[in-house]
Amino acid sequence: MLTALPLAGPAVPAPQVESKQAEARQVLAQIQQLDGDLGLVVESFNAAQIELDRIEAEQRANERRLEVARANLGDAQSNLETRLVELYVNGQTDLVEILLGSSSLDEILDGLETADRVSTQDSQILEEVRRFRGEVKRREAQLEEAVAEQERIVAERAAKRREIEAALAEREQLLSSIREEIERIRAEERAEQRRLEAEARSRLASQPSSPPPAAQAPTGAPPSQYGGVVGIAMQYLGIPYRWGGSSPSTGFDCSGFVMYVYSQVGVSLPHNAAMQYGYGSPVSRSELQAGDLVFFNGLGHNGIYIGGGQFIHSPHTGDVVKISSLTGWYASTYVGARRL
Repeated sequence: MLTALPLAGPAVPAPQVESKQAEARQVLAQIQQLDGDLGLVVESFNAAQIELDRIEAEQRANERRLEVARANLGDAQSNLETRLVELYVNGQTDLVEILLGSSSLDEILDGLETADRVSTQDSQILEEVRRFRGEVKRREAQLEEAVAEQERIVAERAAKRREIEAALAEREQLLSSIREEIERIRAEERAEQRRLEAEARSRLASQPSSPPPAAQAPTGAPPSQYGGVVGIAMQYLGIPYRWGGSSPSTGFDCSGFVMYVYSQVGVSLPHNAAMQYGYGSPVSRSELQAGDLVFFNGLGHNGIYIGGGQFIHSPHTGDVVKISSLTGWYASTYVGARRL
């Protein structure tokens, strides 16, 4: 997140400089609020995409099952037709009357079931026809419901996309109003990032390659077993933020970054911060260990704790994967942490 950092200037700034700096701080506060709101919308979009993927997978499975049910029904109906021909040829008049007096397959099935001379074989054929017909109808109804749900989710996702794009346009307009100040602040931010990165790398280098097992945390959280993801995560410092992104080639949003990093150690997470919060065990802030997931802003943002009161994350549009401290906005919007 962009924060209002002290701006360099003369000991006693000219009134117009003071005014410009005050305006920049005010706009930055607006952008920070917008980024926080935008993070929530992006995560809602990601959740809608996950639900859409689930529906589409369910549809594909149901379509395959429907094909099987239809094939089974065809076989059962063929068996029934063969048996009805046999009954007709054998001159079983009561069963012939059932056939001639029926106007639908259901009436034939009902009539045959009530006939006195239906054999065990006939009963089995009738039961198969009914069962497979029921399954075909059930699968068709499920597919119809899935299509309706799919249309609803697609519409919801499209609305979220429009909301994101509108917010990005507003953000760009705000940025353009203080472009010069932003460039100066970004230069200061880059210097701060170099300091934080050097500090983090020094801390990683000083850690033993095989640290002793951590003691059981008082909260009941198990010892951290994924501290090694910090080194993996730091390989992607500088990768641009991209909403909906989940790979270094296209960019990352916050949950996409966490998901991708953990996938490198064989842990599968959903592409949504709120859903990721449901994984692992809760851990108190005082007991954070490297590799823990940290969450902010009503679960609209998250990152990976790296130790020393710092975490690595993909913050927002216009920024890159970077290291931040658990202070300021992050401290005030802190939700909690999970240990996988």
